[in-house]
Amino acid sequence: MEKIKISAVAYTNTKAFIYGIENSAVLEQINLSLDIPSDCAAKVIDGTVDMGLMPVAGIPFVNDAHILTDYCIGSVGAVNSVFIFSDVPATEIKTLKLDPQSRTSNNLAQVLLKFYFKRDISVTTDQDAETDAIVLIGDRTFGKKDDYNFAYDMGEEWMNFTGLPFVYAAWVANKAIPESFITDFNAALKMGLANRATVIRSLPVNPLFDVDDYLMNKLDFELTDKKREALNLFLSYISQL
Repeated sequence: MEKIKISAVAYTNTKAFIYGIENSAVLEQINLSLDIPSDCAAKVIDGTVDMGLMPVAGIPFVNDAHILTDYCIGSVGAVNSVFIFSDVPATEIKTLKLDPQSRTSNNLAQVLLKFYFKRDISVTTDQDAETDAIVLIGDRTFGKKDDYNFAYDMGEEWMNFTGLPFVYAAWVANKAIPESFITDFNAALKMGLANRATVIRSLPVNPLFDVDDYLMNKLDFELTDKKREALNLFLSYISQL
């Protein structure tokens, strides 16, 4: 069988999934690349890979998109790695610098500011621009909350806004994938999550960030019906930006 090409994100939040994949038989059935979220999405969209753990804001751009597996990168409330960092209160933000590594979080920030905080803002991708606020995600946020006047955890703010959990990334394919492989892949992901304690011991210690709490409590990996509802709602809001 031709190997299935897969892209996954190389952040701490995916380490348990990667552990499961690399310590299971599915590793022999795939070609795995580790990328930043925006590149992962681009590879699924343009067909460079067959499937990926991609930011959900990119799903509408995938031809013949299939959301696979029982797992995702999600949270039920605060996630502690997806932020709007700001010099002013959210109700005063006028300008926002987007994160070049992100797609979903950039859209989520704009959805929250427009529909929750009722702000009419301008955005920029110019990383040298001076703005009221910035979007920052992933490992680069660890220990950074105290560097800004205001830190808005977007998982928490989405929950405040909608009462729903959030899905940041899902396993999405751009073609039909054999059910037998999906079953094996699911089992690998489940095994990885069951070994999060082992994964945590392998990670470098960050005195400014509680990785144990992050992987065991803040992130929520089950792709539940509520998360699917949240995903559909989020995509409907994006279409109104």
